[in-house]
Amino acid sequence: MNQGIAWAGFFGAWLLVAGPLFQGAIELHEADVDRDAIEASTAGVPRPEPPSAWWWLLPPVMYAIRHRHRRAFRQAVLARLTQSQREQFSSFVSKANGWFTVSIGATLLAAEQTWEVIERYHWPIWLFWLLVIVMLGVSVLNTAVRMNQDQRAMGPGAQQDDEGLA
Repeated sequence: MNQGIAWAGFFGAWLLVAGPLFQGAIELHEADVDRDAIEASTAGVPRPEPPSAWWWLLPPVMYAIRHRHRRAFRQAVLARLTQSQREQFSSFVSKANGWFTVSIGATLLAAEQTWEVIERYHWPIWLFWLLVIVMLGVSVLNTAVRMNQDQRAMGPGAQQDDEGLA
């Protein structure tokens, strides 16, 4: 019975990873964002030059420089957007961050459950890492395959419409 419970916890935890990944992909795909208009509005904003790789000798300084560049670029992009486009962008980013946070939390719980199975059977540590990588890959692959199947089920006309948005 204990072995069954350990495996149920393992698979349940990994389902908690796959579920939010898939749900987040669906919600972000269905988000009402005028991607073409946003792209057109921000096409002229120059990307910041990457800082010199030498700054990696002082990682906190490199982090600060990159953060400052990203913030300046984001402000320049947002300044070119209309109020409606800023709201769309903000909503999209908030949803993406929320689902990413849920998925990371679920991945941490799944890693713990994977460790429990490894310890129960006294398997080598490398198998823990292999299982984590394989299960993460399966979770991402599940989302990709299901999203692709949904696109096909919608028919060829729907795929063309969606390709025009991307």
